Amino acid sequence: MASSEIEVVSDTQNQHSSRVLNGSSNEINIVDVFSASAYGDFDKLRKFVEQDGCSLSQPDGNGYYPLQWASLNNFPDITQYIIEHGGDVNAADNARQTALHWAAVRGSIAVADVLLQKGARVEAADVNGYRAVHVAAQYGQTAFLNHIVVKYGADYDVPDNEGRSPLHWAAYKGFADTIRLLLFRDAFQGRQDKTGCTPLHWAALRGNMEACTILVHAGSKHELTVKDNAGFTPAQLAYDKGQRHVAFLLSNAQRTAGSFFGGKVCFGRIENIGYAPIMLFIIVLLIILFINSVIGAPGLTKVTAVVGLWGWVAVSLAICSLMMFYRCSSKDPGYVKKSEGSTNNTDVEDSLLNIELNSTWVGNWSQLCPTCKIIRPVRSKHCPTCNRCVEQFDHHCPWISNCVGKRNKWDFFIFVCLGTLTSFIAAVVTIQSIRTELPARLAEKWIHHVVVEHPGRVAFLVVDTIVLIGTGALTIAQTSQIARNITTNEMANVARYGYLRGPDGRFRNPYNHGCRKNCTDFLIHGYTDDNEIAWPSLQQTTN
Repeated sequence: MASSEIEVVSDTQNQHSSRVLNGSSNEINIVDVFSASAYGDFDKLRKFVEQDGCSLSQPDGNGYYPLQWASLNNFPDITQYIIEHGGDVNAADNARQTALHWAAVRGSIAVADVLLQKGARVEAADVNGYRAVHVAAQYGQTAFLNHIVVKYGADYDVPDNEGRSPLHWAAYKGFADTIRLLLFRDAFQGRQDKTGCTPLHWAALRGNMEACTILVHAGSKHELTVKDNAGFTPAQLAYDKGQRHVAFLLSNAQRTAGSFFGGKVCFGRIENIGYAPIMLFIIVLLIILFINSVIGAPGLTKVTAVVGLWGWVAVSLAICSLMMFYRCSSKDPGYVKKSEGSTNNTDVEDSLLNIELNSTWVGNWSQLCPTCKIIRPVRSKHCPTCNRCVEQFDHHCPWISNCVGKRNKWDFFIFVCLGTLTSFIAAVVTIQSIRTELPARLAEKWIHHVVVEHPGRVAFLVVDTIVLIGTGALTIAQTSQIARNITTNEMANVARYGYLRGPDGRFRNPYNHGCRKNCTDFLIHGYTDDNEIAWPSLQQTTN
């Protein structure tokens, strides 16, 4: 991939940026129709046109038109005035860019409406083959792109002169929301440009981790293995350019393609089925060891009734743990169904056209799932292992081979609490039974005796201690998160979610109603109501 091809993006951005006038009309002299249009000085523009007879159809010395300046800086009233007084809505500068191209730089939707309703060509292309959709993708203007696609039928998958679609540009620039929108609308992810590069190649080249993650989860194995004209796969290209973190992600995705794409099971690969069978084996093994080696051992004649009672309590709790293990493993964690996530199950166009009528939509483009093709609630996340979107996604737990979400988090919490309590009681009973059996022996002798004569108890204590540490840590973590009404996923990705930041940019959880209400709602209902937020401003998120 030649460096000159990469520089095309930067040159285009610099060209547009140089056209943006900084400051206000109070700081500069408005001397002509061009500066008046650029700074939105309607009164002076009317004076230049109506009193001085200045033309609005002629370009300035650089070939730029008043209509382009007004469009760039989002002045719809001035845009309307210019068109009504002789401005050509399709006038193009030396690079053959129209006012619509300029409006796309800053995402001027109101101006785009004026231009397109007055006859602007939505598919007008400049010398590089860039249409308004390309420019919008280059600048991450997701709302603008969606608007001209839905309302005016712009082709969101059209290639430019180099064979690059808007998805290529969004991937290269790392605009995750734009990528989600394009994939949500079924933009072709496997398109190769003239250099043989797919959007994933371009994302890997720039080291855009989030862009690569979205493309990988929404794509197929083909995009991971396709080679550019130089013979590089996306992973190889990332490694060649020093993007080690991206190269690791792509290489790992290629190795475990079965778990990323559709959840297919490959025999011999335990990560595709999770560790639930191992967890089930451990629980059953501990119950058997505890009964045979502790409360039912023939050599433990001095076990008191209290110790024996607590031993059977531990066994009962272990059986309850097995029941909760089954529940949280088999229960729907809160999969977002298409009927809940979109206004139409089969028509993505209708879903976008009626997006504001969708009860789940709060203005975040990250709510669009390009894989499931649904509009999901804010705190939902697509699980690549389950290949489904999960409401109030907490985490995917391999030990239960299931996600933990809105519908089964209560079951999971009870499971880990029971696991902690059971392990603790069983460990205490085991230690107490050993102490009552050999109270007079020296430590070295009775430890040696227990290891030699009762290896089952030793094995039980070792495994039980490991389980106690794991479940205890989970219990503490889950209790803390429930008290604050925040998920494991949100804790791990707090910097990525805008709704977890207040107006001052600091961490602020809009769903935290205080420890008492958070815990009460969770324990009574099994989940908290996301419609009730502590503060009303949900900023745009990324997932």
